[in-house]
Amino acid sequence: MRVLGFDPGLSITGYGCVSGDLIRPAIVEAGVFRLTKSGSPVPPMGDRLVELDRDVRELIERVEPDLVAIEGMFAHKDHPATVIKMAHARGVILLAARSAGIEVVELKPAEVKKAATGSGRATKEQMQLSVQSMFDLPELPKPADLADALAIAACALRRHQLGVLSI
Repeated sequence: MRVLGFDPGLSITGYGCVSGDLIRPAIVEAGVFRLTKSGSPVPPMGDRLVELDRDVRELIERVEPDLVAIEGMFAHKDHPATVIKMAHARGVILLAARSAGIEVVELKPAEVKKAATGSGRATKEQMQLSVQSMFDLPELPKPADLADALAIAACALRRHQLGVLSI
């Protein structure tokens, strides 16, 4: 079973494909799609969405996941526009996965944090440390979007193997 997890964003989208068992999942491939470059003008949203679509479709073809897991929607009272931007990236990822015939599961951020760290209110650093330990990585996974995507994929893999998720 291969699960491809996404932490969607319009500047950086983290992804992580994992396989294996409940105790020690293995990383198949992980990284980030950088849709904006430091020091460069921010490309128009439409251009970033086209780039994300191309990147996601190529990734799906390359890693051949059985399931795609994506961070569910959430809104923060101090940053309401973030949810709108995140929704654009999520839509591209959902469309690419379903167009490829792959089932999709959405996991709430607090659920993933609790599964990874034991606390639904874990910080980004706590998530990075947990993912480093979970996959026995020599270094802290950076950026945080990468760690989050791996945690999303690992959580979905575990839930599927425990029979909480079905595809």
